[in-house]
Amino acid sequence: MEELTKLVQMTLAISVAFVWIFRFHNVVEEFKEFGLSDITRNFVGATKISMATLLVVGIWYPSLVLIPSILMGLFMVAAQYFHFKVRNPFNKHLPSLILLILCVFIAFRSIS
Repeated sequence: MEELTKLVQMTLAISVAFVWIFRFHNVVEEFKEFGLSDITRNFVGATKISMATLLVVGIWYPSLVLIPSILMGLFMVAAQYFHFKVRNPFNKHLPSLILLILCVFIAFRSIS
């Protein structure tokens, strides 16, 4: 089960990094659609990339995993809120919902 947790940590970290680095144009469009500022977008991006980095480092230092997984999960809850607010179709909700589930899994595994 420990190996599965490490795989989930890597999956979450790579997914977040991929979106915020290589698909940044989509992020810009979404934040405009949500009515959020560029400063907010940049803060969220920097924070998510930092937390993704901590999740990777947490493979070797497990004590670093709980807080980033919880904070990342809160960002995913916020993403769900904004997708509902602008009435996006379910396929737009799905990525952040899956990442939220991964965050919850990691948080529970790091507690036990």
